[in-house]
Amino acid sequence: MNTMQATQQLQQLRSGFEQLALQQMSPAALGQQARAATALLQALPDRYAQVLLNLLDRLESSALFTEESCSFSQKDLLDNLTLWGEKAQAQLDRPAA
Repeated sequence: MNTMQATQQLQQLRSGFEQLALQQMSPAALGQQARAATALLQALPDRYAQVLLNLLDRLESSALFTEESCSFSQKDLLDNLTLWGEKAQAQLDRPAA
């Protein structure tokens, strides 16, 4: 496991979350970036990948609708992605067992 590469991919992904919030990145582009972060997803427990991909699927679906007409809020999804990034960072920062 390459922790340095995983940490770099997490930083890029968290930057992507910020760019999405500023409407400088599309949900589809963020989804592609996240799915390509294989070192990160392999470095984290399986449930992290499951949660991330679920949030991204909902975010990409919500992008098909205008603002809050979808059954879930883009802002709430973005908040959850930000929280996911914080927890993923804490997981990577944990000393190896």
